[in-house]
Amino acid sequence: MTRTIGIFVFDDVEVLDFAGPYEVFTCATRVSARLAPRTPAPFRVVTIGRHEAMLRARAGLSVFPEAQFDDGPAIDILIVPGGEVTAELDKPDVIRWIAGMAGQCELVASVCTGALLLAQAGLLNGRQATTHWADIAQLRALFPQVRVCEERRWIDAGDIVTSGGISAGIDMSLHLVERLAGRALALETARQMDYDWRE
Repeated sequence: MTRTIGIFVFDDVEVLDFAGPYEVFTCATRVSARLAPRTPAPFRVVTIGRHEAMLRARAGLSVFPEAQFDDGPAIDILIVPGGEVTAELDKPDVIRWIAGMAGQCELVASVCTGALLLAQAGLLNGRQATTHWADIAQLRALFPQVRVCEERRWIDAGDIVTSGGISAGIDMSLHLVERLAGRALALETARQMDYDWRE
């Protein structure tokens, strides 16, 4: 079974927040093709924007999403990265889309301040969650119904997975490769990436 990973991208998204998971899942697919050439690819990755138009990630990197809300493919896993999310928190269509996708996906995961967007969509109520260490206080203050946990690289709560900041999203993504496609593939993916996976 090939799972489609949809990564939400937006203006001022943190580059490694979305590029880290993108690299993990695409690398896992390449590694899988080498290890098991006759089996279906484990993952297909697509970036999804509010509109199909050029975005500027944090620090100015140009990003052109492959799909938009209105015509995006069916996805199995939604990744919501962080960055400067203040503007996104105030966009009702963004929050509705995240909440709606959560009802259709196998799981939703966030990196860094992406947790604020999940919380705004009501997905973290009563759940344990984490975010970047610098944003823990904001998550607590804005969403007191969330059980915020500090000093955790990621928290797997079943259909919702949250991670700390930036590089923690890579660790979480490798965890998801292990969960969805097996430990051997996750370990070989980390090795291929020359990445010291903090499990």
